[in-house]
Amino acid sequence: MFDIIAQINAIHREVGTRPGDGGAGGEDVAVLLRRDYDAPAEDVWDALTDPDRMKRWFLPISGDLRVGGDFQLEGNAGGRILRCEPPRLLRVTFGGESSLVEVRLIPAGEGTTLELEHTVPLAMVGSGAGALYVGPGWDSALLALDLFVGGESGPDPLTVADLPEGREFSLRSVRAWTATVEASGTAGEADTAAAVEAALAQFAPEEGSTSS
Repeated sequence: MFDIIAQINAIHREVGTRPGDGGAGGEDVAVLLRRDYDAPAEDVWDALTDPDRMKRWFLPISGDLRVGGDFQLEGNAGGRILRCEPPRLLRVTFGGESSLVEVRLIPAGEGTTLELEHTVPLAMVGSGAGALYVGPGWDSALLALDLFVGGESGPDPLTVADLPEGREFSLRSVRAWTATVEASGTAGEADTAAAVEAALAQFAPEEGSTSS
């Protein structure tokens, strides 16, 4: 159906802290994902922003879809569109005013490099282990986007999470984010262990309950 290991390894992951966005003091936890797509930036952008295409690989979206407008993902988070510069940059609040997601598209030959950065205040999540609450979900979204822009030969992106390969991907994603958090030095053992348990319960409940 799809190569699980190749899809896991296609995503570059980083976790770090930095001065808070907005100048109010404090620090943010920044979660960064990067991967390449075999599609031009205009096509990737269209898949990310056109409501009719979004619902075929991600979620239905509604709202005032322009800068300054609010959006709502069906059954998921909502937010406000802060910047929209096609076909290269989209910045939104996501689930709260201090939770920010920025997507950047960079042409790379005939393809596109996508960077997704999600920042939240350190005071909100406690440590870099907070990456485990969002990272695996973003991994699954980037996988679904790849299957979608890659054509019709693979599984339906909307049902991939229910396939054995999708469940194994989610488990390996949690493990990859665990290693990323541990290497970042932004969280202690107790915070990391608690976040791993929560991430397994959310993203890979069946696989997590049987893994060592």
